[in-house]
Amino acid sequence: MSLKDIKLKIKSIDRTRKVTKAMEAVSAVKMRKSQGRALSARPYASAALSILERLSVSLSTLKHPLTSERALSKAALVVVTSDKGLCGVLNAAVEKEATAVLKSLGLPKESVSIFAFGKKGAEYFERRGYAIAERVENVSDEVVIADLSKISENITAAFSRKEFDQVHVVYTNFKSTFEQKPISHQVLPLSLDTVTQMVTGIIPEKGKFSEPQGDRPKGPSYYTVEPSLEEVVLTLIPHLVSTLFFHALLESKASEHSARRVAMKNASDKSLERSRLLTRVFNKARQAGITREVSEIVGGIEAMATS
Repeated sequence: MSLKDIKLKIKSIDRTRKVTKAMEAVSAVKMRKSQGRALSARPYASAALSILERLSVSLSTLKHPLTSERALSKAALVVVTSDKGLCGVLNAAVEKEATAVLKSLGLPKESVSIFAFGKKGAEYFERRGYAIAERVENVSDEVVIADLSKISENITAAFSRKEFDQVHVVYTNFKSTFEQKPISHQVLPLSLDTVTQMVTGIIPEKGKFSEPQGDRPKGPSYYTVEPSLEEVVLTLIPHLVSTLFFHALLESKASEHSARRVAMKNASDKSLERSRLLTRVFNKARQAGITREVSEIVGGIEAMATS
């Protein structure tokens, strides 16, 4: 490789590093905002669990369509990924977890409907021949629970009509800036165990968002609900399902920006390391060229002197 080629390579790497540094800065800002929103919403998800705990005895006497267990013949899978790449193995990990869930269900492709939040997940399952029942791309960082109401209503209505026997969600759970874990849960049929599994572990052990240690407050063993338990549950349970999807989206957004920020930082560090390595190669090659030219000049002078 000539000196010119090495110099062009160094300039190309430096330009790439400027791009990755800019993306790292943008991701850092988005990461802080999304982490704050995800952590702030965790007590809301915990409150949903508390509501089910307090109403569990009352719910046991009421058969609601969204809590009914039935034989598994059709299922829906809600997959939450990102629209863009450059976030490490985040999307690949979610896709791997989703594939494991589908394998555990043991259903043919035509018996599974995919609800995809994010372009990457939709493309992944389309290439593998799965039916995409609904896709939501370009999901905004400002996730609002009202935006999920339509999709949540479609899923709960289809489950009530027995189009699905189970609904599972796969997303990335935010642990820290450097740790994001793909996770899956059964959302429907809704039960206390279902929500407990989803909420358990999302409350940090330390910090301002941590939950006080000790037993959860226990409510009465039975509630008298007005105007009626049926009317309250008809509104409450679909809202709890929306809350679970809302929580999954917030956690995924926090994980996405954290993973992208780390990936861009690693790329910037690697490009700087590569630039320094090529600079040393360039200096050595240039020094070798200078030494060779000096040797040729000295040799020529000595040859002229002896002649």
